[in-house]
Amino acid sequence: MKKDDDSTEQKTHYRTIWISDVHLGTAGCKADHLTDFLKAHTCDTLYLVGDIIDGWKLTGGWFWPQEHTNVVRKILTKAKRDTQVVYITGNHDEFLRKFVDYRLEVGNIRLLNEAIHITADGRRLLVTHGDFFDVITRYHKWIAMAGDALYENTMRFNYWFNRGRSLLGMRYWSLSAFAKQHVKTAVSVVSTFEDSLAHECRRRKLDGVVCGHIHHAEARKIEGVDYYNCGDWVESCTALAEDQNGNISILRWVQLDHLNQASPKVTPLRKPVPAAA
Repeated sequence: MKKDDDSTEQKTHYRTIWISDVHLGTAGCKADHLTDFLKAHTCDTLYLVGDIIDGWKLTGGWFWPQEHTNVVRKILTKAKRDTQVVYITGNHDEFLRKFVDYRLEVGNIRLLNEAIHITADGRRLLVTHGDFFDVITRYHKWIAMAGDALYENTMRFNYWFNRGRSLLGMRYWSLSAFAKQHVKTAVSVVSTFEDSLAHECRRRKLDGVVCGHIHHAEARKIEGVDYYNCGDWVESCTALAEDQNGNISILRWVQLDHLNQASPKVTPLRKPVPAAA
């Protein structure tokens, strides 16, 4: 009988791990990288901080390769082995929010819209995906969906653009990351989002927040509030981890470049198969 690879590998253990914005069901998801990350790390509590499954994309066309199933299996295996798994809903997996009121708990898996996490050093952190604090996503969903389509097309262009750069011996360059960091409107939206979360923490007398949503890993203070963002598993392959002393750090699992973008471990960017097919 084949042994589970979890039993043979050396692992790093953390008190808590947070991951967000995996977007299972989309071609851009780096599912194999996430599976490797989950194999290499154990934790007492695993937070899935929203947009783990991309319901927006799956309603328009079915895309679900074996690599995506492997991620789900790895999470279920952790829950079976006494890891407390807390699934926080996001805007792309908002279809799950109608089940939150039923207080679903399946084994060690809980489904919530938000949670309060108490760190080893006693800090109280709000854990939320963050879309409730994004004015565009909350009040102008059609704009958010149009922006999501633009983001996907940007990622598809970025893939082939970097294939061309690699043939010229040039390094990987992310168009979407450049836009988020340097385009004035995008910077303003991100800043407003972060300030809104910090304000909510102060209003609720919390010490900080752990969120996702904007696909940019961060760990810093905003006017005395601890702000942590998980990043994503589309472009950055990052997570947050808390050690036994309550210290929280960003884990960068791989540095994406044109080499591993094009490797067999990364699902090629292509259009999903229509649902009717």
